[in-house]
Amino acid sequence: MFKRDLELDRTWAALMNDIEKMIGKKPKDLNGVVFLIGVQELGQGKRVFSKEEKQDLMHIGICKLLSFSGYYVLDGLDKEGWPHWKLVEKLPHFDLLEQEKLLKMHALEYFEKEFEWIRPVFDAPPAEQN
Repeated sequence: MFKRDLELDRTWAALMNDIEKMIGKKPKDLNGVVFLIGVQELGQGKRVFSKEEKQDLMHIGICKLLSFSGYYVLDGLDKEGWPHWKLVEKLPHFDLLEQEKLLKMHALEYFEKEFEWIRPVFDAPPAEQN
């Protein structure tokens, strides 16, 4: 499990660096990436959002990411063009670390699918010899 966590951390760091190259600013954390995904899914470009709209964008980003696991489906757009999501499968109970891992894995998948981001391949450590 440790090896997989290390690979996720390294791949996440690579994505964060590539996002910085794309938008000129590195997101501070997973919440920043979820917000960016929400803005992207809204599709209204860069603009100033109210506090309530920012919360809605976070919700949109999370729903989009969890749609990769089949928990949410897009239910449609409202008259202002904001996407609305429908819960189709009850979310299992995850602790905070498990939630973060799942969202990070789906964020990586999102950037691969939506932006054709290429996941880096890391060299495997050399095998120990006796």
